[in-house]
Amino acid sequence: MTKRAWASVIAVLVGFASIYLAAGSWLALVVCAAQLAFVRWRTWWLLVAVVLSAYAAVLLLGTSVGILGFAGGTLLLTRARPLAVGVVAGAAVLGNVDATISAVLISLVIYGLTTLIGRVEEITATRLTLALSAAAEERLRIAAELNKGLGRALETIAAGARTGRPDAETARTSLAEAREAASGYRAMSLAPEITTARAMLTAAGITAEVRVGHEEPLGPAGALLAAVLREAVTDVLRQSSASTCVIETGWEHGQVRLKVTTDGARTADDAFLDDLPARVEEAGGVLRTRLTDDGRLCVEAVLPDVRPKEQDHRSYTLSMALLAAVLTGFVVKGLLQTPADLLAPATLLLAVVGWLQMASVRGRHMGHLSVMAALTYLPLPLIGPSWLGIMGFLAGPVLLAFPWREAVPIAVAIAASAVLAGFFMELPVPVLVNYALSTLVTAVVMYGLITLAQLLKESWESRDALARMAVVEERLRAARDLHDLLGHSLAAILIKCELARRLGNPEGELREIAELAERAQSDLRAVSGDHRDLPLGSEADGARTVLSAAGIEVAVDLAHPPLPPEVETVLSTVLREAVTNVLRHSAARTCSIATAAAGDRVRLSVRNDGVTGGAARGRRGSAGIGNLTTRLAALDGTLTTTAEGGWFTLEAAVPRCPSDPAGLGGDADGVGAVARVELGDDPREVVAHGSCR
Repeated sequence: MTKRAWASVIAVLVGFASIYLAAGSWLALVVCAAQLAFVRWRTWWLLVAVVLSAYAAVLLLGTSVGILGFAGGTLLLTRARPLAVGVVAGAAVLGNVDATISAVLISLVIYGLTTLIGRVEEITATRLTLALSAAAEERLRIAAELNKGLGRALETIAAGARTGRPDAETARTSLAEAREAASGYRAMSLAPEITTARAMLTAAGITAEVRVGHEEPLGPAGALLAAVLREAVTDVLRQSSASTCVIETGWEHGQVRLKVTTDGARTADDAFLDDLPARVEEAGGVLRTRLTDDGRLCVEAVLPDVRPKEQDHRSYTLSMALLAAVLTGFVVKGLLQTPADLLAPATLLLAVVGWLQMASVRGRHMGHLSVMAALTYLPLPLIGPSWLGIMGFLAGPVLLAFPWREAVPIAVAIAASAVLAGFFMELPVPVLVNYALSTLVTAVVMYGLITLAQLLKESWESRDALARMAVVEERLRAARDLHDLLGHSLAAILIKCELARRLGNPEGELREIAELAERAQSDLRAVSGDHRDLPLGSEADGARTVLSAAGIEVAVDLAHPPLPPEVETVLSTVLREAVTNVLRHSAARTCSIATAAAGDRVRLSVRNDGVTGGAARGRRGSAGIGNLTTRLAALDGTLTTTAEGGWFTLEAAVPRCPSDPAGLGGDADGVGAVARVELGDDPREVVAHGSCR
């Protein structure tokens, strides 16, 4: 992006300098070179070189005083900016009005381009820092949110176990809250819910049509729209008469819209939406149900787009003001050569031309280009030679609208058409050459100014998008940890509390509940961003204890070489999820946990004999399996599940010393906020987490 910005600056400065070079001033090359060097390095001697070479060109070679604009623009960038007024005043004394306007324009362009390229470089350099900061802020917010509810609940459970009163109800409530929070964090994006909805409708034999017109991530609106979509599709599945369902998303006047339309409904009853209309209204949106003209039920939700927008309006306003000032200068220069009786229509036409140039910043509009072409050529017979200067305003957007190998020949053809038109108007050859050169220079100047304005806008948008993605990634990490770490610990606490109650609260069980609560508090800190290593041996011992308490016979065989902490942590997380599934989804009597080294990889397998057909099907698309696949993929690992002969096997394989093809390592759990990177001791330095160093 900064290369494109520098290319734009060079093109504009060379374009200006070429006008004076064509007039025979070889010092224009020196002025341009010194100016470019000053933009890059900002030293006082380069400033002196620009000023002296510009005045030398005027006083010694008789160059037009417009070249003094290079000196004025350079002075505007320093503390000596009041001297720039003196330079312009001197240009007015030494030259005519047209040359003075040129000096003012060049001064503004030099100042604006240098300022804007600095902003583009600054924004580009701070994108990663902003993303990391956004992720850190989201981590703190998640920590405060979880500690307020789950943190206090765990303290209550631990205190109850120490006093001989295990609190199973609090454990049950906490487990439900953890699952709900994980679901909420995961719902930042609407896309996964749309994918799930399509799959469910298709499986039910309902034709699903999806038209996605929004961009991810949606932010807080995504979770609410996901809830609306979930309830709407659930209601469609309840209707045995439904045969088609259309899901549409898009933007509407700065708002994000979700519409679900289905057949088979007789009334527009919205009872199935429960409290969602009130929640949407509280968020500043509208949720309504209605019957369409052809009798289809339509559920439509519209919410404000509340994604963070941190665009620097001052920089963007400066870029647009600079473009407007240059356009105004060119227009005034053209009007000075226009006959008095044609000033009114010429001014009106030039105002339209200027507006079309400003509109070019927002994108390539072929319709605008067609209007520009008409305004360029049709008024020529009426206004005469003074209108030939408008040719450059057509060539500039052409450079933006087409690839270079097509745009350059077209721009040259436009310049040639100016020469041809001037020839029929019987203009002198030097004037024809000047118009041809001016057309190309104006085109380059317009291209450079518009491109730099677009780059500034794009750089802010990309920086904001990266920050939003960092927040989403952090929430997804928290959702995975809530499900895989804390969810397992709370499930184990609940089982122990129930067992202790049945056994009359023996001291050994109470002590284990307190220990599990302390481990859950540690897991909560990990969810909040304070990652810790999970030794596989300790996790296997905990799994043996929990499974045995549930009446399941356990066999543990850990036979593997020493592993890096991140490998043990991800395998421990796999083991937690597997054990949780055994407890929640099976009627197992026996369970085996084993590890083995196979070449440069280590394998963990968890097998149980109580899986049912429905349970096996339910596991394949579960959030836990998806989380584990994501964690293992970060270390180039794999996860497989098989169900055969009443046995269910989950097997994870990961390299003993993971490589990192992308050049970036992983956190302990294989998940990071922004491409798994962090800041080093120097805030400007970015370092990667390593696996085997």
